[in-house]
Amino acid sequence: MDKLLFSSIESLERTLIIGLMAYLVLVIQLRISGKRTLSKMNSFDFIVTIALGSTLATVLLSKDVPLLDGIAAFALLIFLQYVITWGSVRSKKLSSLVKATPTLLLYQGTFLWDAMKTERITREEILAAIRSKGIGTVEEVGAVILETEGSISVIRELADGKESSVLQDVEKPAR
Repeated sequence: MDKLLFSSIESLERTLIIGLMAYLVLVIQLRISGKRTLSKMNSFDFIVTIALGSTLATVLLSKDVPLLDGIAAFALLIFLQYVITWGSVRSKKLSSLVKATPTLLLYQGTFLWDAMKTERITREEILAAIRSKGIGTVEEVGAVILETEGSISVIRELADGKESSVLQDVEKPAR
């Protein structure tokens, strides 16, 4: 029962020292890896973030994992994230495997219910996004897009009669 709250001063010291060192190394590695590592998350970025957190927790709390092993794991995860993002910028095929496609949810004032259902987005969420842009009516909206990282973009108006260039990579429902 005593070990439930406190096992030893050495264990506590190890946790504090290893925790501080691992945290500092992780911050330094993330700064070196660039802004893309910490950008808005798509599913791949989310997985890397969870893996980094899990690795940090394991290094902090497991006496069986030396600090250097944890640092190597941080470096490997950040390197893999860098390689994947570097490759996805240069390859559409890799990019489509790693990132989702933006989805059109509302077009020229009309809700696209099938797309909303597929993406699990409610009418109320779309209305909130429209209101946040200071737009008073749905009819004033050219398009609402669910972006790859989950944010909702609202475009006030689109050019009449021609396909808008900002919608070229957006998944559009069949008409």
